[in-house]
Amino acid sequence: MHIVILSGGSGKRLWPLSNEVRSKQFIKAFRGPSGELESMVQRVYRELKKQIPEAGITITTSANQASQLKNQLGSDVDICVEPVRRDTFPAVALVSLYLKDVLGIDEKEAVVVCPVDPYADDGYFKTIREIGKQVETGANNLVLMGITPTYPSEKYGYITVKEGKVTGFKEKPDLETAKELFGAGALWNGGIFGFRLGYMLCKAKSETGYDSFSGLKSAYESLKAVSFDYAVSEKETDIACVTYDGDWKDLGTWNMFTEVMAQNTLGKVRTDETCVNTHVINELDVPILVMGLKDTVVAASADGILISDKGRSSHMKPYVEEYTEPVRFAEKSWGSYRVLDIEEESMTVKVTLMPGHSMNYHSHERRDERWNVLSGTGTAVVDGVEQRVAPGDMIWLPRGCRHTVKAETTLIMMEIQYGTDIDVADKIKHKL
Repeated sequence: MHIVILSGGSGKRLWPLSNEVRSKQFIKAFRGPSGELESMVQRVYRELKKQIPEAGITITTSANQASQLKNQLGSDVDICVEPVRRDTFPAVALVSLYLKDVLGIDEKEAVVVCPVDPYADDGYFKTIREIGKQVETGANNLVLMGITPTYPSEKYGYITVKEGKVTGFKEKPDLETAKELFGAGALWNGGIFGFRLGYMLCKAKSETGYDSFSGLKSAYESLKAVSFDYAVSEKETDIACVTYDGDWKDLGTWNMFTEVMAQNTLGKVRTDETCVNTHVINELDVPILVMGLKDTVVAASADGILISDKGRSSHMKPYVEEYTEPVRFAEKSWGSYRVLDIEEESMTVKVTLMPGHSMNYHSHERRDERWNVLSGTGTAVVDGVEQRVAPGDMIWLPRGCRHTVKAETTLIMMEIQYGTDIDVADKIKHKL
């Protein structure tokens, strides 16, 4: 069997730790098996490999998240990149063609698709394996996971089931309808579904007109954004359901996210004894002192500071969308960068490269740069000329010059950008 992890979405609901580049699944706030902090995507990926070691895993994501996935999961992780975001059906259609054309997977192979952001116990991952086994029997066109609800929620869709077969769907109902569905034994729809690859290839062809990965990818931007449930599940009459009855949380809001954090405070934080049910995450280098707060979340990053009642935190999206400042922190395949200061004609960035990694060989048209090496060693290349770099070295990079640097050890540099029109889009990649 093959597992596809859907890792999409933007970073509005867990601002300021998440943003357009770093979505919620990359926030490291959970305790890993060795005591280290890990993110949602690291946890889900680790558990899938542990519980279903025989399965191949492909992650489908947008282009601006691919580098972060490699940063957190390693360079060997298999990624299918979506040119733009187009909801779950186009993503599943594209990755299905990727499995066939790029990975050469047989059309009879069982494929199970799951989201990247649930928090669940071991039984959840074992149920994913059970879905794959049921798909392999060929008895049904689709096999879904239905999650036993713990309360009547307006936030989730529902599946109605009779004798193991899906009889209907209900998208995010009002509270009264949710109570009726809860009382009638309906299940939450957690967005996990399985199929034989050939089935989805037919759906991709009939719905998009394309039967090749390259063809669909080239036309991807023109596709309508539509959910998998709307395009496929709600029209399919032969759907089985496997029930998962265990701990499950959709970590889409600060209120839910803080319920499963490794500890109440992360980073340079001090709370006094009068704080109750208060969680603080601090990614800044300055300390935060919190006193007398109840049912509150405090989150601080280079992008901003949030102080909110936990219940109100789920309503912050329209306020966050008013902010248009550039992203100040991002993880890349080679390391990470953090914007420390922005002036009218300059920007100061702290760059960290992991050992053995390098930036793309690139140039800028509208800005000059200066690298100051703070720690570590490596090799810089400027217009084809190599030079060793070590702490204390400074390299001047005038606009137009081609440059990169490769780290031997963890390499930390201060990059100062000079120009009147500094923009992340001002980057031209070259072959070295």
